[in-house]
Amino acid sequence: MHLLIIEDDMDLGSALQQALKAESITSVWLRRMKDAPWAAADLDFDCALLDVALPDGSGLDLLKRWRSSGVNLPIIMITARSGLDDRLAGLDGGADDFIVKPFAMAELISRVRAVLRRYAQQASALWTIGELKIAPRAFQAWQDGVELDLVRREFELLLELAREPGTVLPKGVLAQRLEPLGEPLAFSVLEVHMSNLRRKIGAHRIRTLRGIGYMLVI
Repeated sequence: MHLLIIEDDMDLGSALQQALKAESITSVWLRRMKDAPWAAADLDFDCALLDVALPDGSGLDLLKRWRSSGVNLPIIMITARSGLDDRLAGLDGGADDFIVKPFAMAELISRVRAVLRRYAQQASALWTIGELKIAPRAFQAWQDGVELDLVRREFELLLELAREPGTVLPKGVLAQRLEPLGEPLAFSVLEVHMSNLRRKIGAHRIRTLRGIGYMLVI
């Protein structure tokens, strides 16, 4: 999982990154609205944590701009304001959730996972796609009731495909998601892991569109 954090508070931003890292979640931390990516193509994250009050503007304005330009990234607003009007403004503007400062890191991480489950159309911590079941937090997966023996890269690939079943994910997107803070995974390495994953879960479960990418068959 790879998150975007836009928060100007130095202590909170640092604490967020440490808490996420402890959960094996990578992140990019920005402190100003002007530094945030504007286009959907530049927002290759699983979720964004967006502060309402930023030094150079309102996070609500950035939220509206993202949504009006077609950005469908899950977004959790962070605010020191507990008023109903502020929360309604954010939710009406396209936020997926709100969390009010101060908050426990465990609660925030739980909310992130809940938002991602909704986007993946999964109602619980155990994802079910046909005969395939995945427990993201436990790093386990089962096919027809039998646990799959997956190495880390294979599990990560399966998880990314399972986030958007029935949707073709380009090779470049998968390669970047597997190495969110570094150089994208080489296509040759990606193809080897994909071949091994297909062998373990059944070739019919993963469709290849030559020259484009891969899709988990529903």
